[in-house]
Amino acid sequence: MRNLAVLLALALPAGADIAPTRATELEHMVLQDCGSCHGLTMKGGLGRPLTTDALVHADRDGLALIILDGVPGTAMPPWRPLLTEAEALWIADYLKGETP
Repeated sequence: MRNLAVLLALALPAGADIAPTRATELEHMVLQDCGSCHGLTMKGGLGRPLTTDALVHADRDGLALIILDGVPGTAMPPWRPLLTEAEALWIADYLKGETP
């Protein structure tokens, strides 16, 4: 799994280009779909908090892998069927407060 993180980091530069309309869709998805488990204010619920403070030390590539592949044995589903790696990185950056 660590090798995949390295490959993602090499293949997709920080701030990979996401069209503005897709960015709006991804933001809506985070607020609605992720918010349904992580709380509509992202302060936690069934899932852990996803605030910028809670994720300040989180690795963006690691977050992207969790978004894409989920967490087995938990309620965190894999989103890979619906998202590209660039989109997962965009979401990771968005959650960390680092989107362009």
